[in-house]
Amino acid sequence: MERRVGTCSRGIRGPIIREGDNLVEITVDSVLAAAESEGFSLRDRDVIALTESIVARAQGNYVSVDAIAEDVKSKLGGETVGVIFPILSRNRFAINLKGIAMGCKKVVLMLSYPSDEVGNALLTWDQLDEAGINPYLDVLTLEKYRELFGENVHEFTGVDYVAYYSDIIKEAGAEVEVVFANDAKEILKYTDCIINCDIHTRARTKRILKANGAKVVCGLDDLMTASINGSGFNSKYGLLGSNKATEDKIKLFPQDCQQLVLDIQASILEKTGKHVEVMVYGDGAFKDPQGKIWELADPVVSPAFTDGLVGTPNELKLKYLADNDFANLSGAELKEAIANSIKNKEANLVGNMASQGTTPRQLTDLIGSLCDLTSGSGDKGTPIILIQGYFDNMTTN
Repeated sequence: MERRVGTCSRGIRGPIIREGDNLVEITVDSVLAAAESEGFSLRDRDVIALTESIVARAQGNYVSVDAIAEDVKSKLGGETVGVIFPILSRNRFAINLKGIAMGCKKVVLMLSYPSDEVGNALLTWDQLDEAGINPYLDVLTLEKYRELFGENVHEFTGVDYVAYYSDIIKEAGAEVEVVFANDAKEILKYTDCIINCDIHTRARTKRILKANGAKVVCGLDDLMTASINGSGFNSKYGLLGSNKATEDKIKLFPQDCQQLVLDIQASILEKTGKHVEVMVYGDGAFKDPQGKIWELADPVVSPAFTDGLVGTPNELKLKYLADNDFANLSGAELKEAIANSIKNKEANLVGNMASQGTTPRQLTDLIGSLCDLTSGSGDKGTPIILIQGYFDNMTTN
């Protein structure tokens, strides 16, 4: 019988994860229990995905603000530190900023404008146009910013991040000076010890600062790369990808979780005979058209995945075939002609006009985005996602 359903994404409910929990056992048992409860079966090339949060929690990968402060002081000297290009987020950056400020005497906070790297806006482009400000060239002091634009609160959170971040720094015991600029070199007028907090542009920012005389440059990925007094750490990403846990503690991005996905894959194969793919996912990679926020605040969508998730889709565009190659066909003849094209398609369709308009992104980014939208970030209680049919096409039975 012809299959009538394509890709299906299911949120799988699981227990609240605590440090030391066996995620292999919990994940496999949760997926199999859901299959029995809902009356579906696993198939080869199904995808099982775990949110990075439960992986890091099971690892106990947490860091206190005291540990961050110690690392900052050790690496940047504890005097005046430039903190540039942070994202505007209570969850993602505020606690990091508290720890950073505790580790120095003064913070020169340089904010990009009109928005941060992932689209959280301080200002609108209309405001800049009306004030005659060119964000690519103009540098604003806090006084000039307030004179021109007054108080600006975030559309969704209602927070004035300029005041909020300034208060965090002062409450941590450090002096604060705020600057608005988009050229990394501007911070060198204030200090030569800098923490660049940008995520996806961090390598370029470090290169520019070092080439222009910075004494010490640390990205967030250079802080908490090793344990301090028994704390958690992430040797590859440091503080990047971290989330607020409490008022004085953050949860880091998971550390070394490749073996986890391999063990889950092996356990499913042993119990069901099915070869599934497994991944750990964080933020999806998509943009909100209303708030203009690009979701990806993690350094990558997926820090660990099995080999079957390497690469990009290799798909033909059905409407292109229908409107061009087989424009003279309809009904069963059209369906058969397209099915034959799919069955005989090349292993690599890059440059083929019949693939134009298909999504040229990494599989892990596409699937991770689907997982993130399925699980959400609130109280759904589904930290495990099962995706079926993702690698099927219209010829799959």
